[in-house]
Amino acid sequence: MRWIGRLALAAALLAMAGCSTLLPSSKETVESPWKNFDEAKAAYEKVIPGITTMADLKGLGFDPVASPNLQILTYLDVAATLLAIPPEELDEGLRQCLRARTNCRAYVFEPKRIHTKRIGNFWLDFFNFRRISSETGWRFKALLVLVDGQVTYKLWSGAPHIEEFRDQRNPLGPFQGANDMLFRLL
Repeated sequence: MRWIGRLALAAALLAMAGCSTLLPSSKETVESPWKNFDEAKAAYEKVIPGITTMADLKGLGFDPVASPNLQILTYLDVAATLLAIPPEELDEGLRQCLRARTNCRAYVFEPKRIHTKRIGNFWLDFFNFRRISSETGWRFKALLVLVDGQVTYKLWSGAPHIEEFRDQRNPLGPFQGANDMLFRLL
């Protein structure tokens, strides 16, 4: 009877050996009106320096009041960023910002959607011998500089298609980080 219990336990462990559904996953999203990179860039392309106003920005989804994780910069923040560039080489919209001083505000919008999923063998992951993870998604970053409520300069950057793969191997398994754990306890 005892051997039946052991056999059942061994069968269960073998069945779960490749069970990646037990591995953790995470999702990192900065809420925005855009579902993907192309939508964010299309909204950005509608911003026209010298024409677009703060009200127009809100209609395009660039709302400084409603957007989470928005960074607001003063003209001093903008100036500090531009120190390495000679003033005569600056775009006119940036020079307007520096001349306007307190009437200048810059906004940095950084919407993103990142999905991280651990894949591979549950037991190797659980005992820290091997952890494999996959990260997919997109990131968009837009800098909008406004003087007296009108856009004078814009700049974007981002990653339209993120696909990263990590494979961490620890030959000592659960003992690999034991010295770190000891320092945390002290």
